[in-house]
Amino acid sequence: MVSASMSKYKTSGYKGSCDYGKSDEREGRSCVRYKCGLLNTIQDVLRQRSNWVEVKDDGEWDFNWCDVGWLRENFGHTYMEEHVRINHFRNHYELTRKNLMVKNLKRYQKNLERDIGRIEASRCDFFPCTFALPSEYHLFVEEFNRSPGSTWIMKPVAKSQGKGIFLFRKLKDIMDWKKDGTRSEEQKDVAQVENYVAQRYIENPYLINGRKFDLRVYVLVSSYVPLKAWLYRDGFARFSGTRFSLSSIDDKYMHLTNVSVQKTAPDYDPEKGCKWQMQQLRRYLTAKHGREMVETLFKEMDNIFVRSLLSVQNVIINDKHCFELYGYDILLDQNLKPWLIEVNASPSHTPSSQEDYEMKCRLLEDTLNVVDMEGRLTGKEKRVGGYDLMWNDGPVYREDVNLQTSGSSCFTANTHLGCVNDREKQLRQLLKPFPYQKKM
Repeated sequence: MVSASMSKYKTSGYKGSCDYGKSDEREGRSCVRYKCGLLNTIQDVLRQRSNWVEVKDDGEWDFNWCDVGWLRENFGHTYMEEHVRINHFRNHYELTRKNLMVKNLKRYQKNLERDIGRIEASRCDFFPCTFALPSEYHLFVEEFNRSPGSTWIMKPVAKSQGKGIFLFRKLKDIMDWKKDGTRSEEQKDVAQVENYVAQRYIENPYLINGRKFDLRVYVLVSSYVPLKAWLYRDGFARFSGTRFSLSSIDDKYMHLTNVSVQKTAPDYDPEKGCKWQMQQLRRYLTAKHGREMVETLFKEMDNIFVRSLLSVQNVIINDKHCFELYGYDILLDQNLKPWLIEVNASPSHTPSSQEDYEMKCRLLEDTLNVVDMEGRLTGKEKRVGGYDLMWNDGPVYREDVNLQTSGSSCFTANTHLGCVNDREKQLRQLLKPFPYQKKM
C-alpha cells in the first residue's frame, strides 16, 4: 500500500530489507509494532518492511516515527520499555534551531581555544558570522558597520523551507521589516512568535552553469553518550533556477535553493527538477578540480559533521530510546570551502522526482537497518547498507589508514559521501540468515 501523497511514484524498483532475511523474534515478539505520524516516503518504507505492523491512535508501539510537535507534547509523560525506539532526542533543537546551533558552536570553539589552542579552534571556522536578534543586536550593528556594503541574510530561527527569509544591505531594511506597514503577512507572523538570526551572506558561492546550489547530507546519530554517528553515502545538490548575481538581492529564486521555494517559480519544470545526486556532483568536481582537491573538500565536510555533533554532545539529553536523522545543509564557496548553513531535525522526505523517491526510500530503509529493531546486528559493524560509521566515541578510520600518521585533528574518517552506494550487495552479506534461522 502506498500513501496518497506518494502514489505517483513507483515502488517497483525499490525492495525493502525483507529480501535479506531476519530474525523471526525479538524478545518474544513476532512483529514490530510501529506508529507513524507522517504521510510521506517513511510511511511507504515502514509498510513494506516485513513483520512490521502499524498501530493506530492509542495502541501500544515498539517504534515511533513522529514529528517534533508530537515529541514536544508527549515525550515527557510516555513510558518506554527497554526495546522501544523513537526518532528524535528530547532537545534535538540544540543543534537544529539556527540560534542555538551557533551558540553551541561558538562555545565549543571557545573551549577548544582555551584547552588546546587557536589552531585547533580554527577547525571550527565553518559557519558564517551570525548574531541572534534581538538579544545580540548591538553586537551585530558593530560588525555590520565594520564592513559597509556587505550583504546579510535574515532568518527566523525555527522555520524551514525558506519561510520568512530575506537579504539586506542597510540597517534601515531591518527597521522597515519591524514596522507592520512594510512587512508581508508571513513576516509579521514570524516576528511575533519567534526570534531570528542575522547572518553574513556568502557572496562568492561556487556556481555551476551560473547557478547557486547547496548540499543536503544525511547524518544519523544512534547515541550521544557515547557519540555514535553514521554518514549516508547518498545526498543531493539543490540548485536555484536563476543565474546568480548580487545586483538583485530581492529575487528569492536566485538566492534560496530550497525545493519548496524553487518549485513555485513560474518557469519551474517538475520533470527536469533542480537536483543533482551527490555522486554526480562529486564526479563533476573531480573532473574539474582533480581528485586531491575534492578529497580535501569532503574531508572538511566530515570535520563539520563531527565537530557540530561534539558541540552539542554535553547538552543533548541522551536517551537509549532515541535516535536522530539530521539533514545538513552545506554551501560551497568559489574556493571550495564548505560552510555549514543549518541542520534540520525533520529533513523533508517528500520526493520531487522518481529518482529522489528511490534515494529517500534507500536512506530510510537503511536508517531502520541501523536502528535494528529486529536485533540482527552485532553492534561492531562499520557499515550498514549506505551508512558508514563515522564516529564511535572517537574517529572511525578506514581499513587502509595508518593510525600512526593520523592525528585527531586531521583524521581520515570512514566516510564515502558521494561514492558508490552498493548497499544491496552489502546488505545481503550483512543480513544473511543465521544458521538457526535456516533450521527454523
